[in-house]
Amino acid sequence: MKVYIAQLNPTVGALKANAEMIRSAYNEGAAAGADVVLVTELAVTGYPPRDLLDRETFVAAALETRDALAAMTGDTALVFGCITRNASWCGKPLHNSAIVARNGKVILEQHKSLLPTYDVFDEMRYFEPGRKVGVVEIAGVRAGIAICEDFWFDDEVLGTKIYCRNPIDEVARQGAEVILNISASPFNSGKRRARYDLFSRIATRYDVPLVYVNQVGGNDELLFDGSSIVIDAKGRTIFCAPAFEEHRALVQLEGAPCEAIVSMEQDAEIGHALILGLRDYIRKCGFNDVVVGLSGGIDSAVTAAIAVEALGAAHVTGIAMPSQFSSQGSVDDARVLAENLGIAFHTVPIEPIYKPYDAAFQKLFGDDTFDITNENAQARIRGNLLMAWSNRTGAMVLSTGNKSELAVGYCTLYGDMAGGLALLGDVYKTMVYRLARWLNRERPLIPESSITKPPSAELRPDQTDQDSLPPYDVLDGILKLYIEEWQEVDAIVADGFDRKTVERILKLVDGNEFKRSQAAPTLRVSTKAFGSGRQMPIAQRWRRE
Repeated sequence: MKVYIAQLNPTVGALKANAEMIRSAYNEGAAAGADVVLVTELAVTGYPPRDLLDRETFVAAALETRDALAAMTGDTALVFGCITRNASWCGKPLHNSAIVARNGKVILEQHKSLLPTYDVFDEMRYFEPGRKVGVVEIAGVRAGIAICEDFWFDDEVLGTKIYCRNPIDEVARQGAEVILNISASPFNSGKRRARYDLFSRIATRYDVPLVYVNQVGGNDELLFDGSSIVIDAKGRTIFCAPAFEEHRALVQLEGAPCEAIVSMEQDAEIGHALILGLRDYIRKCGFNDVVVGLSGGIDSAVTAAIAVEALGAAHVTGIAMPSQFSSQGSVDDARVLAENLGIAFHTVPIEPIYKPYDAAFQKLFGDDTFDITNENAQARIRGNLLMAWSNRTGAMVLSTGNKSELAVGYCTLYGDMAGGLALLGDVYKTMVYRLARWLNRERPLIPESSITKPPSAELRPDQTDQDSLPPYDVLDGILKLYIEEWQEVDAIVADGFDRKTVERILKLVDGNEFKRSQAAPTLRVSTKAFGSGRQMPIAQRWRRE
């Protein structure tokens, strides 16, 4: 069997553009002599369509698009993802389906059996699960059709059994000689390796080759890495598409084994994911340009450098907004960064803007105390200036806070949290430093002093982050155990952390949910990001003893 794998980057809701992408892939695959062209899960609607599925006009338009795509097929089969209506009198109104079409007709509608409803997934909200599976003959080969999560039944890999069905076992019992899986599997660091290990186990368990095509690109906070793969019945990889880019290829299932392209360092993997995610977020939201407040520190430097990689220097503007507490070194670092990146750069000192605030505070509070009120006022002035640039030019503001800061609330509402996207909001501070080194791998973009100097908000004299927080390697270690591994105090302490420090950090995390609920969207690169995948109550009274 010759399979044309189309690793596509659909846009949610862009039915015509998505259909044209599918049509183009089909025509290329048919011309190349493919027996079947395989495109991604819900490629017609884009994944995830979310509450667009509650709009009947959208559903009807998607179904019309599905029918038009099926009608244009010839001898080459096309397998693509789209919604279908639930014909039953009960259950959710729609299915998440794989459509198999050939010679102008739909020859199989395979509904997704396992609907993930955890972390960032909410498919049971919209879809009725498929109750049966089937196989279809393509080029004389009995092909079983699966959709994304239908592969993720294996408790030996996942560590827990969350589904009572095994759809792959069911298609294998029907004599499937190959299994074709169309997918929209979101990226997180380490996910690519986990997929390959799981798929290899499935292939060898059922003695059947697997063809897996995955969506690529960013939709809202979700990033999709592609990394489509073909594995033979012995569990050997015979094809692996590149990560983080669109790719189309004709693959023969009888190919020789090759080395899977999975050996990417974590910092490079996250860096490429953020570049792709930012590019798609800006493009799919209808923007062209971004603006970044440059403090001379590591977070804003990494944000600006990734923005240039994603969009090009002509589409990035940096604005330095030094206060009376900013060091000359920080101002110089911001300027050097802008020069290295080749971006437009402006300097707007905020002390003249801040002075009336100080006078107003003295009148309002009846004293000249300088505290966090004054510090936050400076951050909010900067946020206002960045939003003014956005209003005037149409550029999106990128907020520069990292996951470590968001976790403990070391950020200012309506100040440094202002923006349309928190690019580093799922990146711990220790990883920000690694990203800086990765971005400097070919030439020095980020000044060395931005990487090596003690991090500081520079909102009061001689301020450093470590005045308020433990060292970032300690902080990030605690946060990872608490946020991503759901560990509690005793377990975290048993991992070598000081009990009082752990208790303090966990209290800060729990007490700043209200801030994070107002933060800009972020790009998910970990197994548990702030946003749709972490649904903690804001107004709640549970407290650990």
